[in-house]
Amino acid sequence: MAAELDFSPPEIPEPTFMENVLRYGLFFGAIFQLICVLAIILPVPKSHKADSDSFEPKNSEPVKKPKATAPQISKKPKKETKKKR
Repeated sequence: MAAELDFSPPEIPEPTFMENVLRYGLFFGAIFQLICVLAIILPVPKSHKADSDSFEPKNSEPVKKPKATAPQISKKPKKETKKKR
């Protein structure tokens, strides 16, 4: 009975080109997602150079933008006509 058991490793075919592309594509996609999540979680400090370049005096009043006028919509409700059958 012991002679009948075959403990040799199973034959595994070599991965095809598309299987390799899929495997490495998923691997790089996972790394990209981790980088994106870390970019959201960890804030990047602003550089001192960008802050020192702007010496403009800041006004305490916010700049008001003119509002775009919407076209006038008639306020009269349209009469609904019943469909004749």
